[in-house]
Amino acid sequence: MVDAAVPPKATNVVEATSNFVPTARVPETTLWTRLVYGFGSVGFGVKDNGFSYFLLLYYSQVIGLDSRLVGLAITIALVFDAFADPLIGYWSDNLHSRWGRRHPFMYAAAIPVSLSYLLIWRPPLGWSSAALFWYLLILSIFIRVAIGLYTTPSTALGPELSSNYDERSSLMSFRYYFGWTGGNLMSVMMFGLLFPLFSTAAIPNGQFNRDAYELYGLIASALIFVSIIVSSLGTHSRIPYLHAPPAKRRLTPLVIFKEIFETLFNRSFGALFVSTVFGAVAGGLSAALAFYFLTYFWAFSSFQNFLITSSVFVSAFIGAGLAPLATRTIGKRRGAIILGFVAFIGSPLPLVLRLTGVLPPNDSPFIFWFVLVSTMIDVGLIISFQILGASMMADLVEQAQLKTGRRAEGVFFSATSFTQKLVSGVGITAAGFVLAAAAFPKGADPAHVPPEALWRLGAYYVPLILSLWMAMVAVIAFYRLDRASHEDNLRQLAELKVE
Repeated sequence: MVDAAVPPKATNVVEATSNFVPTARVPETTLWTRLVYGFGSVGFGVKDNGFSYFLLLYYSQVIGLDSRLVGLAITIALVFDAFADPLIGYWSDNLHSRWGRRHPFMYAAAIPVSLSYLLIWRPPLGWSSAALFWYLLILSIFIRVAIGLYTTPSTALGPELSSNYDERSSLMSFRYYFGWTGGNLMSVMMFGLLFPLFSTAAIPNGQFNRDAYELYGLIASALIFVSIIVSSLGTHSRIPYLHAPPAKRRLTPLVIFKEIFETLFNRSFGALFVSTVFGAVAGGLSAALAFYFLTYFWAFSSFQNFLITSSVFVSAFIGAGLAPLATRTIGKRRGAIILGFVAFIGSPLPLVLRLTGVLPPNDSPFIFWFVLVSTMIDVGLIISFQILGASMMADLVEQAQLKTGRRAEGVFFSATSFTQKLVSGVGITAAGFVLAAAAFPKGADPAHVPPEALWRLGAYYVPLILSLWMAMVAVIAFYRLDRASHEDNLRQLAELKVE
């Protein structure tokens, strides 16, 4: 229980929302503000990339810890992280400080996140498996919760920096652009620079050299620190224009749960929530099988895989430019439905063309360039879909404020991250079932996988991933907030003298 001075209970929305008047009229965001706000997502992108693509391989294949223990540690940390997010979001919505609701969390997270991320890539030598498991588990939980202390309040700044319908999509475009490019930069650096650099006579493949990961950890932790500090300092001048927290009151677990429920009990939020569930499952399935399709189905070389990974830089640029354009011309919901439909139909298209015998054999140069270009465009459309979804979430803030008298940016954005983290493992599990159903051989050389197994892999994957993607897009239709209704919400708040 949190004891605080308990003011008289507000009797209407006017009285309840009066706590949210900024100290000055909010100016339009400058290019610098959009850049530093977006650059703040680099830290999360780097962390997420490392945990998704390198941590399991490093601890199981390089350090020698049982892969089951590594997977268990990562899963437990993910569950801790998922349940911490809504609490962090609610806390940042209600914090009273001279630096506003968000920035104290952002500054406080910089050193803990960076230092712990450095340490996780430098496990002690000579420790037992049990000791290494606890080392990995404790640091993984600490890193995930600490980055959440930064990411949730930082993301929640978006709806506060601007209430403009179009400008919010622009802000989220910068956010997603830097998040995608920051994380992808580390993958490109690992495969294009560090792994080749640390390939030696004793360890021909630098991917299995401990020194490569230790240098990666040093570079990545420094980048995370710079990202957090630059974004925090760069948006610090906006604090006087941000909304104040509600008046101090007695907060019990029951009150907290009730307020979170009141905030999220909304048809449009429900549409985004269910869409996030389908998307998280589909994303887990797609990511888990990406390596199989690139290496086995298409038989690409390591260098070709490196080029496809590098193409994400172009994809991020496409997505960041397309989302604001869609917002201005056809609106966020319609843009998300159209772009999502095209993206998710196009995603398995190369597989469908191969399964139906339309494409030439893998030794044709056309195959690589076709997959490269189609992947680059498709990922760009997916990024655009994600940006529009985040911008649509931002627009729910004022609608909920009219209903509850509270602004709850942190609750909204933490609720979606909670869902993504909690159900993403379902997609990974589904990938295992697809591989089993396809009778895909374990540890097989790409040149010796039976063609029948490859065909079954594609044939089972395509309808499953299409069903998930299409369900994700379909539920967006139940989102009801458009430009006119958002501007009407702003008008009503203005009439209530809530700027």
